[in-house]
Amino acid sequence: MIRTIIEIDRDKCNGCGACAHACHEGAIGMVDGKAVLLRDDYCDGLGDCLPACPTGAIRFVQREAAAYDAAAVLAKKAAALKGSAPVQGGGCPGSRSQILHPAQAPAISTEDTSGPVSALSQWPVQLKLLPVEAPFYDGASLLVAADCSAFSRADFHARFMAGRITAIGCPKLDEGDYTEKLTEILRRNAIRDVLVVRMEVPCCGGIERAVRTAVAQCGKDLPLQVVTLGRDGHILEA
Repeated sequence: MIRTIIEIDRDKCNGCGACAHACHEGAIGMVDGKAVLLRDDYCDGLGDCLPACPTGAIRFVQREAAAYDAAAVLAKKAAALKGSAPVQGGGCPGSRSQILHPAQAPAISTEDTSGPVSALSQWPVQLKLLPVEAPFYDGASLLVAADCSAFSRADFHARFMAGRITAIGCPKLDEGDYTEKLTEILRRNAIRDVLVVRMEVPCCGGIERAVRTAVAQCGKDLPLQVVTLGRDGHILEA
């Protein structure tokens, strides 16, 4: 059928991920650092993504396309939540949930001659693999960090991860949007507060927007702090 649908100009796209965040149907994803229309039948043609694009890379076109399939969109969202790593047993061993340390993870040790002690208190850490519900969330502070941020500072574990549950992601490279899953994590668990650590680059805005939206939608009054790091690791904003 001929219908209205979006078209993304790859040359104009700067990979910020804002359109993927704005698309509630999950029709847009990030592939090789660029926004891509993943499936025609996920696009409702309403254009929530258009005003979100800072470079004007998205426009409406009339072309042959599959009809919008609301049922498929709902099924995809449900599958994404069900696909979260289980709390115990089953699934891929690499994504199986584990509590690694007590809730108050140690900071860098000055006595361990084998090297600094990791402050990672749970597994997995990747946002796509984290379960929606798990015991390690109870009473925890949540750190949501951009992938690159941990490599910018040698003291990242001690300064940001110690005593927190860690979730990492990259809105420029990961397909889809984190907002819905983060909202459910915050809604279903007794999380005390949220810290976002991001880089100064534009694409990191996607992870901050996802967290801010999730905090606003979760139905709880959660303290939120955002720390922005420069490429050299200096704290630019906190």
